[in-house]
Amino acid sequence: EVELAESGGGSAQAGGSLRVSCDIFGDISRLECMGWFRQAPGKEREGVAMIDDDHKARYPSFVKDRFTISLDDANNKVYLQMNNLKAEDTGMYYCAATTQWYCVVADFRASDFGIWGQGTQVVVSS
Repeated sequence: EVELAESGGGSAQAGGSLRVSCDIFGDISRLECMGWFRQAPGKEREGVAMIDDDHKARYPSFVKDRFTISLDDANNKVYLQMNNLKAEDTGMYYCAATTQWYCVVADFRASDFGIWGQGTQVVVSS
């Protein structure tokens, strides 16, 4: 069984940066795709980055060139570096993983990710 635990959220000014981390407990070799999702109050959960075991990353257009996902296989961690933050980046950020789907198939669908962390809060003030 794989478990995930996020850390590193916090507050930042618009234009600033934050990095959130995800510790992976268990057999990382079983994971086909790792992702970061976020959820703002009153909004649906949305994907902001995915990475597969070949370290190929994917981003939706609204965070591309601002967010970077990385996978540290040696230490079982996934990071999300967020630069040039905007107020609309505020939300609870979740680390997620799937043992069933490649990232190209999962395509940021939260329902395709069966393993979730508890989330870490990010607040960006304008």
